Amino acid sequence: MYKYLQTSSKDPTLKEPHKTNTESANTKPDLLYGINDNPPWYLSILLAFQHYLTMIGAIVSIPFILTPALCMSDEDPNRGLIISTMVFITGIVTYFQATWGVRLPIVQGGTISFLVPTLAILSLPQWKCPPASELSAMNETERQELWQIRMRELSGAIAASAMVQVIMGYTGLVGKILRFVTPLTIVPTVSLVGLTLFEHAAKTASKQWGIAVGTTAMLTLFSQIMSNVSIPMPVYRKGQGIEFRPFLLFRLFPVLLTIIIMWSLCGILTATNVFGDGHPSRTDVRLKVLTNAKWFYVPYPGQFGSPSFTLSGSLGMLAGVLACTVESLSYYPTVSQMAGAQPPPLHAINRGIGTEGLGTVLAGLWGAGNGTNTFGENVGAIGVTKIGSRRVIQWAAFIMVLQGVIGKFGAIFILIPDSVVGGIFCVMFGMIIAFGLSTLQYIDLRSSRNLYILGLSIFFPMVSCKWIQEHPGAIDTGNKTVDSTLTVLLGTTILVGGVLGCLLDNIIPGSPAERGLIEWANQMPLSSDYVNDGSSTDYDFPYGMNALKRWKWTHYVPFLPTYKLQTDNQ
Repeated sequence: MYKYLQTSSKDPTLKEPHKTNTESANTKPDLLYGINDNPPWYLSILLAFQHYLTMIGAIVSIPFILTPALCMSDEDPNRGLIISTMVFITGIVTYFQATWGVRLPIVQGGTISFLVPTLAILSLPQWKCPPASELSAMNETERQELWQIRMRELSGAIAASAMVQVIMGYTGLVGKILRFVTPLTIVPTVSLVGLTLFEHAAKTASKQWGIAVGTTAMLTLFSQIMSNVSIPMPVYRKGQGIEFRPFLLFRLFPVLLTIIIMWSLCGILTATNVFGDGHPSRTDVRLKVLTNAKWFYVPYPGQFGSPSFTLSGSLGMLAGVLACTVESLSYYPTVSQMAGAQPPPLHAINRGIGTEGLGTVLAGLWGAGNGTNTFGENVGAIGVTKIGSRRVIQWAAFIMVLQGVIGKFGAIFILIPDSVVGGIFCVMFGMIIAFGLSTLQYIDLRSSRNLYILGLSIFFPMVSCKWIQEHPGAIDTGNKTVDSTLTVLLGTTILVGGVLGCLLDNIIPGSPAERGLIEWANQMPLSSDYVNDGSSTDYDFPYGMNALKRWKWTHYVPFLPTYKLQTDNQ
């Protein structure tokens, strides 16, 4: 683990981290705080808020795509309630994941990956929105029931499909499946999430291209170009008064700065009537959402009615569950490296996937309209800030729960202009694609075999699934349930691409080095045992480890830390 030489003020922005002589050459030398280190409380809160803001960008983007498919109007105050519910569940699951789950400093919450099967389900004939003339003729009660019946369908599908993830994790089945999840499975599964949603990004950004491009440029400027620029900040030290010290403002808060600046710019253009009445980039275009939102509201299970369960919905949403599982599995070793932790052992991986599934079940029952997954944006925040402390994520979880019960706080983010969200989409979806493609580093790209699998598993789903979605009646077996199920499954790009990549990579001959299995095994060692020499690991539970080390039966529980006794090695 990392040890750090800190100044007397313990302000990590004021010093360069150092490695001790006992550190491995493979560790990262520029971490400010490692996984088990605790920054000062005031800095922990600020960095937790940064993680919250990084997460809220992804959370806010989901209703901009989900609610129109649910037939909700832009002015419906329940859009803010959906955001509050998502954030509330995110806080609960994030705390449990970081404390008792995989125990890595990751944020666990609503994900874009579930939107792909969600849109496939809602594109079925029975769930398509009625014409605008019918919508305008409905009263408030009828419009509410219109979107809530669709939400209940999604809630049941999400909760039922997530039980597969719970079983896979807590029974240890995910460890066996990992042997077939290769880099050429991860690449199409993750990359197609961003590639499939490019139309939604274009539609949102096109509301005002100047603001959208400005948002993308501003975020690029702060997070990439100016990340090492220090700003003098006043610091008070007892007995020495106020002094100015360098502060990496742009590295720590690029998302916050971008949102504040571009939102303020839209406010100025609104006040000066550059954006006319009804313009989607006006800051007051959805002011009704804020005024109608409740001050305090605690989300609860079934708040939009009891979830409904259908075979087509549950199997279709399973594509999102499997995609999130693959995505999280690929994030775990990356986060462990970023946070200066040991590679995740098998029991931690099992526990992490099981906890993620449990969080998705809760999200479905609460009516969030989405599942839970490891936030890639927050993984990136660790790389930017160089702070991988678990304590920061626990503080962030507290902030999320608090925000989830303050209704107007969640409604505020609905006021973010569409064009600003479109700029965020361009970065976020692009990063998801890039993360999927980054797994190519493990395989031999000079191999024609690998290039064939890669090209087919990405391009074929984009062609076939698009056609299925545009021709929902093409599959006609005579059974409506079977037709709906096959339409959703074959219309979900991440499922078709992931299955195709996995199948081809496991049946087409290729050497382990060519397929990237050797390098991938170094990142994902499927081991679960530690020598019981009195030392602790980064994945130990916060309480009860002494008892677990004494009990041999823990070897038979796939999600518990297990230890080899010293006598077994003599």
